[in-house]
Amino acid sequence: MVGKITFYIAVEVVLVSILVCIPIVISDDTVPIPADSAQINSWFDGNVQPLTARKPALDPALVAAEGEVKVIKLKSDGSGDFKTINDAIKSIPDSNTKRVILSLAPGNYSEKVKIERNKPFITFYGEDPINMPILVFGGTAAEYGTVDSATLIVESDYFNAVNLKIVNSAPRPDGKRVGAQAAALRIGGDKASFYNCKLYGFQDTLCDDKGKHFYKDCYIEGTVDFVFGCGKSLYLNTELHVIPGDAQVFITAQARTTDSEDTGYSFVHCKVTGTSTGGVAYLGRSWMPAAKVLFAYTEMSDVVIPEGWYILKPEHASTVRFAEYNNKGIGANMDKRVSFVAKLTDADAKPFISLAYLDASKWLLPPAKV
Repeated sequence: MVGKITFYIAVEVVLVSILVCIPIVISDDTVPIPADSAQINSWFDGNVQPLTARKPALDPALVAAEGEVKVIKLKSDGSGDFKTINDAIKSIPDSNTKRVILSLAPGNYSEKVKIERNKPFITFYGEDPINMPILVFGGTAAEYGTVDSATLIVESDYFNAVNLKIVNSAPRPDGKRVGAQAAALRIGGDKASFYNCKLYGFQDTLCDDKGKHFYKDCYIEGTVDFVFGCGKSLYLNTELHVIPGDAQVFITAQARTTDSEDTGYSFVHCKVTGTSTGGVAYLGRSWMPAAKVLFAYTEMSDVVIPEGWYILKPEHASTVRFAEYNNKGIGANMDKRVSFVAKLTDADAKPFISLAYLDASKWLLPPAKV
């Protein structure tokens, strides 16, 4: 009997030793995004490990939610598990604690969708990354108000979207119709991520409203203020496309009011595209007095106006936080930039070009797979 006990103790010691030696991967969100764009994906894969490798570091609520995943299949002809996206969302209980993935087959989903704050952990997943599902509606500010004109409104936390087109199909504002601006997406929840998503609109396409948000491999197009709001967001390898036809365009209108607010937009390895003669697009304007926007490692076409940035009031020159770091292309030439834009050093830029900017090690996961 003593021999058996000794044997069992020895086995337990070996098992404990093995468990102790198994490495726990904790993503290091302080590792800067590499300067070489060819290294983005390997950097991302190395620093945003799957859930199974990072459970001790992640928010406990997120770990619990991802442990039991429900998939709802939807088709644009209404023949899925539910007839519409809105019907599927209604089926999710209030104070939801489990990940619910709406798996969307290709096609047009003509709906105006809102996810209320009490329904976290929802994913919109496009089944085909090439022939992506399209969520489309034509709401305008005249009918709903600017921020509520969005085709998709997300107020809940831990939302993510993969392989999705979001479109506001309202007509282009002509400067005459009151309330013609129309948003495609408003994201007001915290800890949201978007992978391979495309946003289409004209004025006010994306209301990056509030909370921490991560965008990778996305596309956003528009005319005036087509990325606006007071979120704290990191855009990686994302194209900002200026639709031609306006004499003056503002890409961003970030809404921070004071230096005490921990918000701002960081664009890293992005592209600013469009065509013009002499430039028509400002990288940002001071919609609010302490607007905070950085462009780093970004390729800028000649659509960017040489001055680069715009302030609504002279006093904003001392309160805005507009910055550039190691950009390239005709539109990135700093020779004629306004005096109030900061040209950052390596040390200055570091806090804005890593996932630590979003405390991402606690919540950011790779794109969902179904």
